[in-house]
Amino acid sequence: MQSQKKYAQKLSLEFFPPRTEQGMEKLKTVISEIGAMQPEYMSVTYGAGGTTQEKTLETVRYIQTQTEFEAAPHLTCIGASQESVLELLDEYEAMGVKRIVALRGDLPSGMMDPGEFKYASDLIAFIRERKGDTFHLEVAAYPETHPQARNCDIGIKWFKHKVEQGADSAITQYFYNFDSYRYFIDNCEKNGIDLPIIPGIMPITNYENLIRFSQGCGAEVPRWLKCRLESFDEDDKEGMKAFARDVVTELCQKLLDAGAPGLHFYSMNSTQPTLDIAQALTLKNV
Repeated sequence: MQSQKKYAQKLSLEFFPPRTEQGMEKLKTVISEIGAMQPEYMSVTYGAGGTTQEKTLETVRYIQTQTEFEAAPHLTCIGASQESVLELLDEYEAMGVKRIVALRGDLPSGMMDPGEFKYASDLIAFIRERKGDTFHLEVAAYPETHPQARNCDIGIKWFKHKVEQGADSAITQYFYNFDSYRYFIDNCEKNGIDLPIIPGIMPITNYENLIRFSQGCGAEVPRWLKCRLESFDEDDKEGMKAFARDVVTELCQKLLDAGAPGLHFYSMNSTQPTLDIAQALTLKNV
């Protein structure tokens, strides 16, 4: 992991766009409270096929223009046209957005045609062609291998292609095994991939939700962690949360001590789980 140690360590956050006005008001409170960790940026997710496009735009606009923080919209390309993507890029540029999380995304249920972009690498190349260096481009990385890759070598090949098309940095899928990240970084170095690869961190607040999310995205929950989380009684939710917080905090500190260039928290639009972890950490080179 030597190559990652040269980057300054920063924290960042991910939110999903609320679907209701009540949800938006709650998110505004969360943003105000969680801002105490001074994130480098706040990313906002984008539904399959752009299904949350308007809500994503509303949330990005609020962060970018009504707060002191930098917004980083997710932009998925599956099912999209070049014209629709360029329209969004123009809007984000006019809004003052400087960072975009460029992703392939999932094809919406029932949609057969992937559109003019089949892969995230196509989107990255298109953004660079049309917008040059206007945006800092974040891409996804998978320490435990992309769920659709036949093996680790194929996963690294796909990742390297995205980097070659113009990615500036990467955010990983969440994981709970430190060695997954360490071995992935070593593999990247062996394949000539040199850019900041920020670990994605998922605080644990609900066991059932964690298992469901993990099955959907291919993230591994180690057997020992499953067994320990399952051992808590139904009426001991606070005990489970305290244990989970300590486990994730220890993982985060271990990653930072090893030279990870920051942490990206999947906040789930909640304040305390992420803030408790962030406030317990020691960052270097900030």
